[in-house]
Amino acid sequence: MRYGFTTGSCATAAAKAAAYMLLVGREKNRITIKTPKGIDFTAEICSIRREEQEVSCAVRKDGGDDPDVTTGALIFAKVALREEGKGIGIEGGFGVGRVTRPGLDQPVGMAAINSVPRKMIEREVREICELADYHQGLDVEIFVPRGVELAEKTFNPRLGIRGGISILGTTGIVEPMSSAALLETIRVELRQRVAEGASTVAISPGNYGLNFLKEHYGYDLDQSVKCSNFIGDTIDMAREMGVKRLLLTGHIGKLIKTAGGIMNTHSAEADCRMELMVAFALRRGVSQEVLLSVLKALTTEEAIEVLWDSGKVPEIMMDILEKICFYVTKRAKGELVIECMLYSNQFGELAASSGAKACLEELKK
Repeated sequence: MRYGFTTGSCATAAAKAAAYMLLVGREKNRITIKTPKGIDFTAEICSIRREEQEVSCAVRKDGGDDPDVTTGALIFAKVALREEGKGIGIEGGFGVGRVTRPGLDQPVGMAAINSVPRKMIEREVREICELADYHQGLDVEIFVPRGVELAEKTFNPRLGIRGGISILGTTGIVEPMSSAALLETIRVELRQRVAEGASTVAISPGNYGLNFLKEHYGYDLDQSVKCSNFIGDTIDMAREMGVKRLLLTGHIGKLIKTAGGIMNTHSAEADCRMELMVAFALRRGVSQEVLLSVLKALTTEEAIEVLWDSGKVPEIMMDILEKICFYVTKRAKGELVIECMLYSNQFGELAASSGAKACLEELKK
């Protein structure tokens, strides 16, 4: 699959090209930068506007084969001569978000241009300064005309980044469907909770069951850290950051896998939902005929419906919950308390550990 380049790489290429045109005085339609990954990025330069004291231009974001919402967006850089002082200032303009909550890469109040892209921009612009034998200061402004619109489709609103997208990238390239990018998002959300003083954090694979928790417990699942399929990795991160207690809430179809010790619940990694359901039902004496029907079920909701007439569903769900708690606690190495709640869209709450409700009340406050 084809990799792409980050918003950080695009901003860097645009800034380097603008600096070249400003200081050298010749138009530049292509420019090459070196990404932190060691891969060269040769960018096409467009939307050039040249004036005596400043130049602006853009690079069109190419996310490769990754379904990135910023693909196709124009990432602009404006480079202006500084009247006084030396050095290179880097700021965000329209369409680049502002940090409003602690725990992110940049302090509160700063433009959401992360530290690696800032270093990339400074390095490449300095290279042009040396080429042009220029020793005064420059001001670089990154702006994204569609940034406000695009930001609504990203994690920025959840993270407290307002007014636009982030200029991101640790390697400078975008790998298709990158697990590393998802894990980094989880890490950022956890770090943010810790920076805000939270010792108890809710984690959830997703928003499935959002209405159930809102209606029955008054808790907005959107406030939890979305761990996707990376339950084990999320527990590891929380432990490393000193979180004291986790509340893991999730739909039975996802969390039942952890009852088998599976810590990455993606279907490509493992899918033994019905086999686990049958194993727990067998322990409670459910008939062979019913168990065979469970194995044929396509979803866990359907499997529970098959089991319902046995009268054993509450006991089966508590057995599943106990095993989930056993394996997630084992993963945490005894260094944090993990409470758990299982639910189903059709059947509501299926099981909850002894401290789960208290956790919910604490989080609601």
